[in-house]
Amino acid sequence: MTRSLQAIHTVGTQITVAAGDVELFTYVYDPDTPVLESPKPYLHPIRTLAGAEVSLFRPHDHVWHKGIAWSLPHVGEHNFWGGPTYVHGSFYVQQDNNGSATHRELTALSAHDRLAHIAHRLDWTSQAGAPVIDEHRTLSAVLVDDRCWVLTFETAMTNVSGAVLHIGSPTTKGRENAGYGGLFWRGPRSFTGGTVQAPSGTGTGDNLRGVRAEWFAFRGQHDVTGRRSTIVMVDDTANPQHPPQWFVRSAEFACLCPAPFFSEELPLPDQETVRFRYAVVVADGDHGDDGTTHLAELGRAILRPDAAHPRKGAQ
Repeated sequence: MTRSLQAIHTVGTQITVAAGDVELFTYVYDPDTPVLESPKPYLHPIRTLAGAEVSLFRPHDHVWHKGIAWSLPHVGEHNFWGGPTYVHGSFYVQQDNNGSATHRELTALSAHDRLAHIAHRLDWTSQAGAPVIDEHRTLSAVLVDDRCWVLTFETAMTNVSGAVLHIGSPTTKGRENAGYGGLFWRGPRSFTGGTVQAPSGTGTGDNLRGVRAEWFAFRGQHDVTGRRSTIVMVDDTANPQHPPQWFVRSAEFACLCPAPFFSEELPLPDQETVRFRYAVVVADGDHGDDGTTHLAELGRAILRPDAAHPRKGAQ
């Protein structure tokens, strides 16, 4: 492999990581997002090494879906997902509770050979501006081969609200099989109806939603070119609730989300910290069932503490 990674920083707004002439992703760490969409950093566009775009930004059906984002719909009384809040007995209600995850300071930025590294601190505040969470977040990109690269996402979230925060989902509030929340990927519209794969096998539509698994993949096809791409998300074995239940969709739109709060709330006491870590494998082509399992193994290998790729964890 002759390509090496570069980081292009638009100071105060975003960082783009490129491999040669292909921009693999742009991390918008200080977005211009309406309050009702719960402002937060996101990755979009996201591309394969061949340049195929594998993310969707602000679709009309859910305008708060933005590429890949760390999005939590129920953090105590706060909504860090976007849009209305699910209220048992009333369905979704727009409330004055759309919080913001706001960039505070960049703590690391580097790119060399096959590895790029970004880290920053964020302040999570209520819609009224009160402190809720202090976060340190790390993103790394690693070139694996000519068809595949891997994003690692790591977060350390400290409760600074002054009280216990119960982190949950619409399912923990009473809506069946709607346990979304966590690291959420929204795929291109052309991926609708694509193949969803877990270690136990493949599925169609939304029939694998709620399954517990160490990893999930989405195999989709692009408009215009007709080419195919694969996304694999891998849950770190040290994450709370591992292996998590997954919120996955294919029938109405393409999405993957390892959802640690799917059916059980996580209480986070004041001043305590919770950590999560994930690998996201971005690959050109449809590798079939066995090949997709191999991609998941690549992601798992990069998450291991003794991996050959440098690891700079959340602090």
